[in-house]
Amino acid sequence: MLTTAAVLRFMGTPGPYATSRPLSIETVRLDPPGEGEVLVEVAAAGLCHSDLSVIEGVRPRPLPMLLGHEASGVVVSIGPGVRSVAAGDHVVCTFVPSCGHCLPCATGRPALCEPGAQANAAGTLLSGVRRIRTDDGPLHHHLGVSGFARHAVLSERSVVRIDPDVPLREAALFGCAVLTGVGAVMNTARIEPGMSAAIFGLGGVGLSAVMGAVASGAHPVIAVDVVEAKLDLARQMGATHVVHAAQDDPVHAIRELTGGGAQHVVETVGSERVLVQAYQATRRGGTTTTVGLPAPDRAFSIPAVSLVAEERTVKGSYMGSTVPSRDIPRFIALWEAGRLPVERLLTGTLALQDINAGFDALAAGQAVRQLVTFE
Repeated sequence: MLTTAAVLRFMGTPGPYATSRPLSIETVRLDPPGEGEVLVEVAAAGLCHSDLSVIEGVRPRPLPMLLGHEASGVVVSIGPGVRSVAAGDHVVCTFVPSCGHCLPCATGRPALCEPGAQANAAGTLLSGVRRIRTDDGPLHHHLGVSGFARHAVLSERSVVRIDPDVPLREAALFGCAVLTGVGAVMNTARIEPGMSAAIFGLGGVGLSAVMGAVASGAHPVIAVDVVEAKLDLARQMGATHVVHAAQDDPVHAIRELTGGGAQHVVETVGSERVLVQAYQATRRGGTTTTVGLPAPDRAFSIPAVSLVAEERTVKGSYMGSTVPSRDIPRFIALWEAGRLPVERLLTGTLALQDINAGFDALAAGQAVRQLVTFE
């Protein structure tokens, strides 16, 4: 079938993107779903910094590629052997397909699926195939989703069925921002009621971490960023304190507010410099959890003795250490109960042809989550 999509053919195109247009709107051909695959009509797809980092060339991916990894939609048809969804089901897409058989999957850590990681790096579906092409040749899939298109073919292991009463616009946010941010707090850090928490970076993932910390009963909850509007939004989401990192030293401020440092600090910026600050703002015996993805060649340095003498813990969290089939319905239930104000993440919606301007707004810090919608 033919569908309309946003295709990235070159990385590192200079901004403004509304002018340089790194994403070209093209008609592409989708092969029908094969064994264990599904065809989804995309309803909404979020613009995330992970997409932006590919456009910038910070996180290289094989090109040409159909971008987009945070999406929701409706199953149109299924390939042979599909059991978990059927035509007509509403689904949220997830950006790590899990094989269910490798060691991480078998031990309850599907976010670390080894065949899934290999497929994502190669720009294929879990089976190793590519189902998108143009007259110039095949296109690569982005993290098994390629959601910036009217339709997408995905592995069955890349979708989670949801209740049809859940609005698909909000549902898309659970595929990355909420899954990663709330999951980092509840699954990786395991913040308990009454524990102090600080979150560095207030994009979609960081604000989701704020929501997760509030829902977990953390106190105080301290939000850190350099954009005043995002600090205001964090307050609305339940943060007890905010720190403007361009005006105040966040390490000093967090230590003052918590009497020595927060028990849990979550870093979502993807900067090794900010990760050092997050570690410095963590109290003795505390845990620093990092969610952001710096460029692959970046490293950070900490006093090695502090890991022992202060019983510190540094944790990485990918996809919120989640089991998507378990956690997406769980987080949606928390949203429906009013404990996760996910709708506040939504800055606005875009038509597909306006996607380049949307990435300008994201790069400038003017948007939290914008959704390309197909209505």
